[in-house]
Amino acid sequence: MNRRQFLQATTAVLVLCASQAYADPMADAKAVVDKYATPVTKWDGPTTGPKAQAGKTIVVLAGDLKNGGILGVSNGVEEAAKAIGWQVKVLDGAGSIGGRTAAFGQAMALQPAGIIIDGFDAVEQGPALEQAKAAKIPLVAWHAGPTIGPDEKNGLFANVSTDAMEVSKAAADWAFVDAKGKPGVIIFTDSTYAIAIAKADKMKQEIERLGGKVLEYVDTPIAETSQRMPQLTTSLLQKYGDSWTHSLAINDLYFDFMGPSLASAGKGGTDAPINVAAGDGSQSAYERIRAGQYQKVTVAEPLNLQGWQLVDELNRAFSGEKWSGYLSPLHVVTADNIQSDGGPKNTFDPDNGYKDEYKKIWGK
Repeated sequence: MNRRQFLQATTAVLVLCASQAYADPMADAKAVVDKYATPVTKWDGPTTGPKAQAGKTIVVLAGDLKNGGILGVSNGVEEAAKAIGWQVKVLDGAGSIGGRTAAFGQAMALQPAGIIIDGFDAVEQGPALEQAKAAKIPLVAWHAGPTIGPDEKNGLFANVSTDAMEVSKAAADWAFVDAKGKPGVIIFTDSTYAIAIAKADKMKQEIERLGGKVLEYVDTPIAETSQRMPQLTTSLLQKYGDSWTHSLAINDLYFDFMGPSLASAGKGGTDAPINVAAGDGSQSAYERIRAGQYQKVTVAEPLNLQGWQLVDELNRAFSGEKWSGYLSPLHVVTADNIQSDGGPKNTFDPDNGYKDEYKKIWGK
C-alpha cells in the first residue's frame, strides 16, 4: 500500500467512525444528560497537600455580587477561610469595569497575602495584575478566562472551574432531547467575557451538530440583564413566535428578568420557550425550577465547593507547591432531581464530603 492509498484508507475509517458516533443524535444527547443528572457522592479531588499556612489575610474581588454564581463562590471562600484560620475581605466590583478597577485598587492598598478574582476576565485588569505580580501577591481565580488551572500569561496560579465546554454541551443536549430532536434555540451570551463566548459557541456548535436550529445568537451584557431582558424577550417573541422552543444562556441571570414578559405574552411557567442555563446554579434558578416558573434546567456548578478549592489553591501557592489539578463536578438540575445534591438549600452542594477532605489536608 502506497502513501496515497494509506491516507485514503485512514480517511475512510475516520469518516465511518464519525458517522457511527453521530448516527443516533438523540441517544448521544440522552447519554450526556443522564451522566450529569446523577448525584455526586464520591470525592475525586485532592487528598494530599500542604498544611494550613497560618495568619493569612486574603481579598476576594467579586465581579458583581448580584450574580448568584459569584455570590455563591464568595460565600464558599468565606466559609473555607474561617475553617483554615484566615481573615477575608470581599470587595464588590458591582458589575462594571470601573467598579472592578476601583476594587482592585482597594485590594492592593490592603496589602493582602493573596487575592481571589471572582467572576470576571483577568485580562480586563491587566495593569493591576502586573502590580500584584510585582508585589509577589499570589492570584487565584474563578471563571477568569477560558483556561482552567495555571494561567501564566495572566499571572494566575490557578483558574478554578468546571469543564465549561461540558457544561455547555450538557445544556444544549438537554434542550435537544426535550424538543424531541427539533429545537429552535436562541442563545444568550456576553462578549465582555471570553469564557461566555466560548460557552455560547459550544452550545451553538452542539445544537447544530445534533441537527437542531439556532434561531439567533444574542450578545447582551450580563450586568444589564435587568434593564435589557424584559423588552428583548418581548421583541424576540414577536420575531420568532412558536418557532422559539428553547433558550440557552451562559448564566442563570438572564432568566431572572424574562418571566414577566413571557407571562404578559400569555406563556405559562412551563410553556415554550423553555429556559436552560449553562451555569451557574443560582438560588433564584433553583426556585424557578422548583416552582415550574420560566426555567426548567440549570447546569449547576458546586459554587460553595469551588470557594473551598480557591482557598486550598491559595494555600498551595503560599507553600510554593503546584496547583491541585482538580476539576470540579457539574450537575444537570431539573424538577425531577432537584432534591438531590443540596437541592433543599437551593444550591448544588454535592454530598461527597469535600469540607472534611480539605480540612484533613490543612490539618484542621
